[in-house]
Amino acid sequence: MDSTRRERATLALAVWGVLVSQVLLYPGVSDLVTALGGGQGEYDLSAGMLFLVAEFASFVAFSSVWGALSDALGRRTWLIVAGAVGGAASYVALLALATLPWLDATFGAVLAVRFVGGAMTIGAFSLSITMLADLSGGNGRNMGAAGIAIGLGAALGSVVGGQLTTIDPLAPLYASAASLTAVALLVTTVTDRTPDSTRVGVGVVLKKLAARPAFAVPYAFGFIDRMTAGFFALVGVYYFREVFGVSAAVAGGVLALFFVPFALLQYPLGSLSDRVGRFVPVVAGSMLYGVAIIAVGLAPVFELAAGLMVVVGVFGALVAPATMALVTDLAESGERGAALGGFNVFGSLGFLAGFLVGGVVADVVGYLPSFLVVGFAEVAIALVALRAVKRLDGIDATQTPSSAD
Repeated sequence: MDSTRRERATLALAVWGVLVSQVLLYPGVSDLVTALGGGQGEYDLSAGMLFLVAEFASFVAFSSVWGALSDALGRRTWLIVAGAVGGAASYVALLALATLPWLDATFGAVLAVRFVGGAMTIGAFSLSITMLADLSGGNGRNMGAAGIAIGLGAALGSVVGGQLTTIDPLAPLYASAASLTAVALLVTTVTDRTPDSTRVGVGVVLKKLAARPAFAVPYAFGFIDRMTAGFFALVGVYYFREVFGVSAAVAGGVLALFFVPFALLQYPLGSLSDRVGRFVPVVAGSMLYGVAIIAVGLAPVFELAAGLMVVVGVFGALVAPATMALVTDLAESGERGAALGGFNVFGSLGFLAGFLVGGVVADVVGYLPSFLVVGFAEVAIALVALRAVKRLDGIDATQTPSSAD
């Protein structure tokens, strides 16, 4: 194996390890939050929402900070190591908080640790993906490796996390700390390179949108698509556990029914969009994706709802790579990194919105209305942007900016 292939595999494993560490907590989040002194009962959705939002708000806030620090130091590898070690330490700190005798008064401290841990973990995650993008051998191959690592990491994390929760609600914290420690050790074997000087923050993204309004189309789809993923990570787990009475292990398996097809079909369905264009996968795929989400909320029995999660994963895999490909279609070669960075900024905001919107609606009104809100959001963006996607379909990077707007 040549050095580029070896480093691609190593960095993909690092991305995979970070996702495993994050998703391990999702299937048993209600049990974990209770064990850490949060919530008023086993299925207190608001406490689980705060627990996940604290980390993801930190992701959004600190993603560009790590990029800026990487630029200033001219290094990435040891920053990834520092982020992974810091993230592992945050899980150990949560375990320490769980031993305090005044546990009921520590949930604010738990949320603070989650925020700090998120600030560290996003460094390991975002810079690992950036180092993948730095490699030669083709952006498609490098980003494809990242996409598969993300999907399979989420799938394994959901299954193993659910199983561990049945042993001990705190067990996923040990596993998450171990996973990030392994990431830190693994990344030390990768050659450091001079970073690309392009940084992408919210300000940069807004300037890009002002100059190229056409980017608003895939960015909007990216926001809504990631919102649905955040929704299932929080509300989906609570829904299956409370409504159908399944264990954390079974809830983790249900999440995997979504993540596995979503991961494995990214490459073939992305290739399909190269052949048939972006319009059908993005517009028709989003409509079908939204309908499938609503169907999960309407399913009267567990077996049907779980089976529909596979359908949701398939349609999600149809939309996601085509939407990202639309970003690269619109971007000239010299701005693709910044354009994709903007897409990820909107995606991170969407994931956070999925926690907040889904969690609040489910907590205040009920689970079915939350499924309707998120599902119809997917259908609505497809209908609203239908003509815009049709107009942009087929544009490539050789066109001038004005011809794409």
